[in-house]
Amino acid sequence: MTNRFAHYLAAAALALGAACPALALDKVSYGTNWLAQAEHGGFYQAVADGTYKKYGLDVKIVQGGPNAANQALLIAGKVDFYMGSPQAEMDAVKQGIPLVDVAAIFQKDPQVLMAHPDQGVEKFADLAKLDTIYMGKDGYLTYFEWMKKNYPGFKDEQYKPYTFNPAPFIANKKSAQQGYITSEPFEVEKQGGFKPKLFLLADNGYSPYSTMITTTQAMIDAKPDVVQRFVDASAEGWYNYLYGDNKAANDLIKKDNPEMTDAQIAFSIEKMKEYGIVDSGPTLEKGIGCMTDDHYKKFFDEMVSIGVVDAKLDYQKAFTTKFVCKGVGLKLKK
Repeated sequence: MTNRFAHYLAAAALALGAACPALALDKVSYGTNWLAQAEHGGFYQAVADGTYKKYGLDVKIVQGGPNAANQALLIAGKVDFYMGSPQAEMDAVKQGIPLVDVAAIFQKDPQVLMAHPDQGVEKFADLAKLDTIYMGKDGYLTYFEWMKKNYPGFKDEQYKPYTFNPAPFIANKKSAQQGYITSEPFEVEKQGGFKPKLFLLADNGYSPYSTMITTTQAMIDAKPDVVQRFVDASAEGWYNYLYGDNKAANDLIKKDNPEMTDAQIAFSIEKMKEYGIVDSGPTLEKGIGCMTDDHYKKFFDEMVSIGVVDAKLDYQKAFTTKFVCKGVGLKLKK
């Protein structure tokens, strides 16, 4: 009798399982700020290795690029998350647009200034001695203003527009050029045949977070569990990308951006590790993506000091720390 009853229970369980399929995954989308690259690797990793699926998510990465408008898509509700920046979110607060940073994947902004190796430029302040600094307009209006305020000698006459072509910098030994430490130095070495001197702004006092997970206040209010799962899964994705087998993620990156090379990807990962772009400071104990009130306020104060942001702005509306600094993924670090 006992065996027959056990058999009946097993059959009933099988029938119930067939009648109740697995719960559907929550579909969410994440818009990046540029074409696919290693700097987006952790997100691609979480897609490639099933981490998002493990967290009950079906994630679509919406690639950015020169003609993309992913921040506008976030505002319009067409994507759920976006790769924002603290300054952009503070601008949104000013305009009454409820965008909120919920995680900071890059503890250090990867913005770098490069100089030629044989011009006596040994420390950041020495860049003020150069005739020319090639930089974009946004950099000229933000971090160059910060440089002028904090390092004597920098002057407007040094500025020349950077057109995303390293040739003028390579040809002019008395110049410096902006870039991402994970990208432009690789191209300069390839085209110019020399390793440029690298000066990461974040290591010289300029403190914005970068590569944020940004969403809307409406998303936080309506689906806080989805936000938490996306933040946690993304953190695990970044650990696996930096410290595990990232081949499948890199294959997805190259599929989205066929111009991306293995050599460039390897260089970017090396620099992210070397300079602690993703994993440094508070993340060492509290996990990738950690974001603190003090750090955010420091950048706010820097922007106020150079007149880019109004001191009366309620900058705390631009971020929340309730989804991060919980140690998620630390055990994955090898």
